[in-house]
Amino acid sequence: MKKIILPILSLTLLSIACKNEETPKSPEKVTMSKSDSLKIAKEIENFSPENHVNSMEMIFGKPKFDIKTIGILVYDGVNDLDVMGPRYVLGQAMGVKTQLISIKKGNIKTVMGVEIVPNTTINDVNQLDILIIPGGFTGTIEAAYDDKLHQWIRKIDKTTKYTGAVCTGVWVLGATGLLENKKASTNWYREEEFLKKYKAIPANERYTKDGKYWTSAGVTAGMDMSLAMMKDIFGEKYAQAIMLDMEYDPHPPIEGGTPEKTNWAVNWMMEAMYDGGVNPLIDSLETKKRKNK
Repeated sequence: MKKIILPILSLTLLSIACKNEETPKSPEKVTMSKSDSLKIAKEIENFSPENHVNSMEMIFGKPKFDIKTIGILVYDGVNDLDVMGPRYVLGQAMGVKTQLISIKKGNIKTVMGVEIVPNTTINDVNQLDILIIPGGFTGTIEAAYDDKLHQWIRKIDKTTKYTGAVCTGVWVLGATGLLENKKASTNWYREEEFLKKYKAIPANERYTKDGKYWTSAGVTAGMDMSLAMMKDIFGEKYAQAIMLDMEYDPHPPIEGGTPEKTNWAVNWMMEAMYDGGVNPLIDSLETKKRKNK
């Protein structure tokens, strides 16, 4: 029995020791000057559905820069919430065309088996203001070895104001070489190992901005990253309006969500399960890559 317990305990302690979690940042307070408050109070007195655009500009101000096109990559095996979280948040940008862009023609199925009808494919998109690359599992690892996809991402990146990735989608972005020497976040699973593989600098944050590159930790962190993008472009009040629309104020029933907050046995089990699916597929793709050189 000791032979089984000791390696498990050692693996768990090593995992915890290697993880250097940053203290979570407190959300910023949204403040307003007295003069701004008086202007808005006057505007509210005259509010009507017909003049709401003027009222919105009064409250939110003008965006940092003009955003017209947002694209979110989709593919078989993508994580549902990696796509739909950012799609919901970014889709609330005024006057912006938001598209789901697939690697190939036809509908795709998410990791949970939900069928998605993409708007277009990578063959028909040559420019975007914002590109988001969501993660998943098997399909994501395959995408991290897809040279055609990497060429398209690098092409689109030349025109973007922001290029972002969620969860293991950071592996796909990293495989393009665009994150080299950039601070980045990704899914907790073997986080530092995968970031260093792509010569990125582990930030150990829920989401990270380095220049125009935005990256996030797993799944739900993609919503936080997207809200931070909207705050950066449209301002804090606009981001707060989106949060109110979503009633976004998370209060989970138990502590968890990161390795540090998770029972060590649960953490070990999840890591072992991931290893069982990830390692054979990466070995197979690495072998294929070597043969094609």
